[in-house]
Amino acid sequence: MANDTLSPSSYADLVELGRRLYERALVRREQELITDPRGQPIGWLLDTRIPMLDGALFREVGEVLAARLRARGLHQVAGFGFGAYALVCSVLAAPGTPRFTGGFIREKRKPHGRRRLVEGPLDRTRPVVLLDDILNSGRSATRALALLRGDGFEVCGLMTLFNFTWSGGRARLEAQGLWVDTLLDLNLRESSRSSSDSPY
Repeated sequence: MANDTLSPSSYADLVELGRRLYERALVRREQELITDPRGQPIGWLLDTRIPMLDGALFREVGEVLAARLRARGLHQVAGFGFGAYALVCSVLAAPGTPRFTGGFIREKRKPHGRRRLVEGPLDRTRPVVLLDDILNSGRSATRALALLRGDGFEVCGLMTLFNFTWSGGRARLEAQGLWVDTLLDLNLRESSRSSSDSPY
C-alpha cells in the first residue's frame, strides 16, 4: 500500500476503499468469458470502470486522489484510455481548493479541428500527473508519458488505483524519472497458485 505518511485511521480507510474497489472490479472466468490481448482465455481480470462509474465510489476515489495530489502541491492531471478517464473526472469533481485542471491524451493528434493530441485546458508551464487505473507492465503508461512529453508537457508522476507488483511496471516508470503512487499493491508471487485465484 502506498504512502506511509498516512495516519492509522486514514490508512485503514484507504485499505477499506481499496478492498471495495477490488471486489467491485474483479471479474472471474466463472462469470463470463474473458480473454487476454491474444484472445486466450484467462482466469480473472480487474475492470475498474465498474466501480469508477458508480457515483459513490467515483466520489470517494476522487477525494482521496485529490488529497494526495494537493499534498504534493500538484493540480494538473491527464489520462490515457478508458480506464483513466473516470479517474481524471473524479479528481476534477473533488471538493476543495485549489481546483484541478485535466486532460485526455489521444493515441494520435486529431487531424482536423484544433488538431490536438491532448484535449483540455492543461498548462505546459506547470507539471502534470498521469492517472491510470492499473499499473501492470507499464507499457501503456510509458506510451502516455511519451505522448505528453512529446507534446511539450512536464510529467512528474503517475497515480494509479492498482499496481501489479509482479510485472515490473513501477520500476520501468521510475527509471524514466517519475514517482509512482498507488492506492493498492496486488501481489501474486507463487506460481503454484491457480490463475483464477485472487491476487489480493
